[in-house]
Amino acid sequence: MLVSSVPIIISLNKGPSNNATSQYTYEIINTYPHDANSFTEGLVFDNGVLYESTGIYGSSTLRRVELETGKILLVHALQNQFFGEGITILGNRIIQLTWQSHVGFVYDKNTFEVLQHFNYSTEGWGITTDGNRLIMSDGTANLYFLDPLTFERIGQVQVHDSGQVTNLNELEYVNGKVYANVWKTQKIAIINPEDGQVQGWIDLTGLPGSQNGNPESVLNGIAYDAKQDRLFVTGKMWPWLYEIKPILKR
Repeated sequence: MLVSSVPIIISLNKGPSNNATSQYTYEIINTYPHDANSFTEGLVFDNGVLYESTGIYGSSTLRRVELETGKILLVHALQNQFFGEGITILGNRIIQLTWQSHVGFVYDKNTFEVLQHFNYSTEGWGITTDGNRLIMSDGTANLYFLDPLTFERIGQVQVHDSGQVTNLNELEYVNGKVYANVWKTQKIAIINPEDGQVQGWIDLTGLPGSQNGNPESVLNGIAYDAKQDRLFVTGKMWPWLYEIKPILKR
């Protein structure tokens, strides 16, 4: 998202304020190189490699990336009228959103061949899956559940802590919870997808990000390696991608 085009919505709760909500800091486990020109909008880990969606009109891509080196293994460029947003993988398909075009794309995971496109009425920000449903954000406090075959909306919840939590951006499904970047903050919300309650906050303040001075170079991008229980985060135009371990505050 671009600050010049998307208004910042001040949430009733810009961070943790519910006493029952768990608070986490973090430990950096590993640091990996990341393309500093990559305007990261979506991130997912699958079978040993990263898949990344990048934004900006005229520069949006879908990429397969080698974790250890940051090397781009395969890239598909979107047409100039599309601003790439969140991605997720379900089976052998990659599903990618675009920002304001109301169009999403489905790709063959191996070849990046475009298999189909689909439409939605809101903006597209983040997307993930619980294996049965697609879970989508649009920059509001809402999470939308979509049928993974028809892409029809089959439900939604409003995310809240002590008030609405807006600016929900990139999403990742981790052990039954939805992890969400909250745009323009250093926090990741841990959300119960069944009722929208924020059950935890990971505060990533101090995580080394971009040094380019661009106010758009914010934290964005969450990927989870379920096989090895590894959590990865990065940001737009960050030169590094981090494996982190959330640490519960005592």
